[in-house]
Amino acid sequence: MNTKLERWNRVKEVCLRCSACPLAARRTNVVFGEGVLEAPVMFVGEGPGEQEDIQGRPFVGPAGQLLDRMLAAIGLDRKKNAIICNIVKCRPPGNRVPTPEEGEKCLPFLRAQVDIVRPRIIVCLGSTAVRHIIGPEARITRVRGQWEERKGFWITATYHPAALLRDTSRKAEAWSDMKSIRAKLVELGLVNHTL
Repeated sequence: MNTKLERWNRVKEVCLRCSACPLAARRTNVVFGEGVLEAPVMFVGEGPGEQEDIQGRPFVGPAGQLLDRMLAAIGLDRKKNAIICNIVKCRPPGNRVPTPEEGEKCLPFLRAQVDIVRPRIIVCLGSTAVRHIIGPEARITRVRGQWEERKGFWITATYHPAALLRDTSRKAEAWSDMKSIRAKLVELGLVNHTL
């Protein structure tokens, strides 16, 4: 077993036992994350929904199916070259937005995941990820599609796939964001051709 996988599994074991916030009491499963530990890009969503809580995997419901199609459109796949995590690892009741306190309790796990994977690109999926990663005053409508380099990571944001299912008029903007992610992968030499 390689060191990266050993570290990932150690953090996951701690996360599976976590009871730092009230979300732990109602969960079916902790949804730690899924993908390739050598991935050049990490996608970070809000938190598990009903299907994710049942299966213990991120983005497996309708929003996850859309995310998989979005990734495939730019040559990414959670089984080959991408990794998917969330701000909170337990499902908020009724799929409500996690509170800032819940997000703060879970952030050490996400920081550990980032430290282990060391992706070159971090993509915030939606407003909750934007507030916790880019900054509490940041708004998805203002920062989406923009790039910021921070501590060696390139960070950007796009709409959460669930938001795109609710408001299909934003799909063109999201496609523009995905093309920008692909272009950044090319620019950084992580893939060798444009779409």
